[in-house]
Amino acid sequence: MTAVKAGIDWIIGMLRKDQSPDGSWDYPFETGISTDAYMIILLRTLEINDEELIQGLTKRILSRQGQNGAWKLFYDEGTGNLAATVEAYYALLYSGYYQKEDTPMRAAKKFILANGGLEEVGMYTKVMLSLTGQYKWPSTSPLPIEVVLLPLHFPINFYSFSVFGRANLAPIMIIADKKFTMKTDRSPDLSHLHLHRNDVDQWSRSDEYRSLFSFIEDGVTNLLGIPEQLHKLAIDRAKKYMLDRIEPDGTFYSYYSCTFLMIFALLSLGYEKTDPVITRAIEGIKSMKCEIKDLPHMQYTTANLWNTALIGFGLQTAGVAPNDPMVVKANRYLLERQHHKFGDWVIHNPKTMPGGWGFSAVNTILPDVDDTTAALRSISRIAPSELQAWERAITWVLSMQNDDGGWPAFERKANSKLLQFLPIEKAEFLLADPSCADLTGRTLEFFGHYTNLSTEHTAIKRGIRWLLKDQEKDGSWYGRWGICYLYGTWAAITGLSAVGVAADHSSIQKAVDWLRRIQNNDGGWGESCHSDSKKSYAPLKASTLTHTAWAIDALITVSEKPLPEIEKGINYLAGALKNDDWTTDYPKGQGMAGGFYIHYHGYRYIFPLLALVHYREKFETK
Repeated sequence: MTAVKAGIDWIIGMLRKDQSPDGSWDYPFETGISTDAYMIILLRTLEINDEELIQGLTKRILSRQGQNGAWKLFYDEGTGNLAATVEAYYALLYSGYYQKEDTPMRAAKKFILANGGLEEVGMYTKVMLSLTGQYKWPSTSPLPIEVVLLPLHFPINFYSFSVFGRANLAPIMIIADKKFTMKTDRSPDLSHLHLHRNDVDQWSRSDEYRSLFSFIEDGVTNLLGIPEQLHKLAIDRAKKYMLDRIEPDGTFYSYYSCTFLMIFALLSLGYEKTDPVITRAIEGIKSMKCEIKDLPHMQYTTANLWNTALIGFGLQTAGVAPNDPMVVKANRYLLERQHHKFGDWVIHNPKTMPGGWGFSAVNTILPDVDDTTAALRSISRIAPSELQAWERAITWVLSMQNDDGGWPAFERKANSKLLQFLPIEKAEFLLADPSCADLTGRTLEFFGHYTNLSTEHTAIKRGIRWLLKDQEKDGSWYGRWGICYLYGTWAAITGLSAVGVAADHSSIQKAVDWLRRIQNNDGGWGESCHSDSKKSYAPLKASTLTHTAWAIDALITVSEKPLPEIEKGINYLAGALKNDDWTTDYPKGQGMAGGFYIHYHGYRYIFPLLALVHYREKFETK
């Protein structure tokens, strides 16, 4: 038995063992310790004394503290992350199980003060600190809440923002408008973490923002109606936006952050802590708890559908039959979760019926292009018997193409250049949903390999044009939802190849040269999370299974023979499959550069499986 076959068989065995009874794979969607900290703060603020959960979360938070007292978002971040350290420190104090005098707390305080104190954390952390009484609200809101009333034709309106941006901004605008604060008898006092007086505005205000804010205010002033009535209408509209998008589990869009904020927004509007909407929301985010190394972790969302779509497709690619019970259950799980409701995507795409898939276990109204093509790959072998589901989804994906020819994640036309002037940290990640190389490449790969669309189809030709134009000077592509240039380059190469772009095309060859150039001495590849903030490739100086799999798969796709780099990569992959160290825990997904990274626990199986299978099919069976 070859090492490649042994590796494939081992991965399939692991996946068979890990499948849940409902047919899904519930591998954790791990995002550091912020959600754990926020959960402690939420429970203590609402005086919900779930001591078992709070104690478990404190243990997990402490287990992640560095020797210098700080917490990091990723292994090679540097000395630590200020926002994560503030959130962890606050949660541990609020838990009541740790005091300022304890050694871990003194070390954390020293790091926080050395890095600028509370004034230097980002906007979202400041919002949390303000609504729990630890930071002064700014004299004016980051955005006037009347923005929700601006018409769609106004250059900046509520639907200019991405759906993720709206979901977080709607409750923030309510809370900031009310300058809502909620403290308890157990609230810690974090005044010792301020380096400046906390009675002045420390929220960012650039000249560009002041100009844009005046422009927005002019638009608001031109709304017809009495200002007081318009203000009340705006608050009601923002509240309705939240309540209309609550998922079956009680969460707002099944995201932790906007559900957390929604709870406080409703409290600011007079809801009781015991109101069913609030108690259901709390139960919903509690239901997203998972166990990692015997400690609880509050997931930001669940990744069950994404995991299941990728794994279902990967297993069938590896030769597991569509009628194998493992695949049958996976595909049934996917088909039951195809969307039938209209979501916000219809605002900029009004002529299409629902047909996509979402990301989480309970998502019913927030489909995205990547999950939809992933689900379609998994059900492709049974498509003739599921023709209606198949055709609805393909129609939806085609309709989601942006005017520039690329594909976004959630919505068309949600990439206004004006958004960069708003005083919101990482606005380009939180408020925009642009065309990106990973989505466009993977969508083209799906159309090229799994449909009968001609390569002369207008959508495909426009997608190719956009992707070739988006290539970086060094030959790579930036991937928005993964880390980072390796992810984008893999998606672009496999996508372009699938729709007929020849392997000797100059763009492909430039990308291949880049991949060969950055291979590590051990045969693998690894990329640092610093890439997304630097806006250029940053080597990790260590190899990871997932990065290696992406690089190898891209090279296999466009190589007629097994290049030495491919052989070395396959040897690394086959020998490292069972590794269990910091490289296997290293984030391979991103949500916000410098602030939000994702460790997908299933990636260590999914992408090595595909790379090994594609190697076997192309080079070992000849």
